[in-house]
Amino acid sequence: MSGLGKTSQYILRGFLILSLLIISLSCATVSPTESAREKPTAFSTVEAVRPDWQSFADGVGYFHGKISKPKLEFWALQIDLSAPNTRIVVKGGAFDDGQTFSLKVSSFVRDNNLAAGINAVPFNVSTKKEWRPIKNMGVVISGGEALAPVNPRYDALVFFTGGKAAIVSQSSIHSLKNIENAVGGFHHILKNGEPAQRTLDRETRHPRSAAGLSAEGVRLVLLVIDGRRTSSIGGTEKETALLLRALGSTEGINLDGGGSSTLAMRYQNGKVKTVNTPVHKAVLGEERAVAGCLGIELIDEDSTQSR
Repeated sequence: MSGLGKTSQYILRGFLILSLLIISLSCATVSPTESAREKPTAFSTVEAVRPDWQSFADGVGYFHGKISKPKLEFWALQIDLSAPNTRIVVKGGAFDDGQTFSLKVSSFVRDNNLAAGINAVPFNVSTKKEWRPIKNMGVVISGGEALAPVNPRYDALVFFTGGKAAIVSQSSIHSLKNIENAVGGFHHILKNGEPAQRTLDRETRHPRSAAGLSAEGVRLVLLVIDGRRTSSIGGTEKETALLLRALGSTEGINLDGGGSSTLAMRYQNGKVKTVNTPVHKAVLGEERAVAGCLGIELIDEDSTQSR
């Protein structure tokens, strides 16, 4: 009987190890430039981060890193807004007869034939189901057309017709003149290369989605920080601002975060996947359906058609 008990223990132990291995592999990401599973570049602190951008496409770089103190894992894209083959795409979610519906970031990327996309605008319904009625809680402008009104409490990332971008108060957007695209977020957290005053005493940790801009407004950084995982506990607003700075930004905005934080990319085989691990309603890997999204389209310079 004792021998049978030990055998059962060995079987159970082996099953547990196999289960943990499966979970670990399921949370790993595949490099968008290679078929092998990628390992993040490790740094000791946020301030120590030095990105080694991989070329994802002409004008688009990709970087995956992790930090030990505090435990954070992050993914970032750097986009040259002046590159002729890249185009910013903004959507307010899914649309039908003028109404807005919930849509996952991965679906946003897949359905619009984009290279990558990130969640952006806060909204009023938390669900994993797509095509649920939903309301953007901030401005959305797409191709010069207003899809959602401004929220004067918050700031926005605005893309101008001249090819530059800026972070402005939504209350300052009085017309669509010279605005090609815009997405509302929460607050301007990095100003002139320094964390904004509001970030200094805010210690709450969450998964984060954020966007940063270079001083001249022609280089965009999109950032996702995982949270609610033992290996990535989520960032504070100040840490998010400092990480945007380490990635080359002087201005930064905190976008909708928490269970909404998702960065999805199109891989070389054409499949679209989330590169981070979203956590909706405490379910690891569950992607939330969101509202306004920001995406990157790659343009064929000869035919001006999407790849």
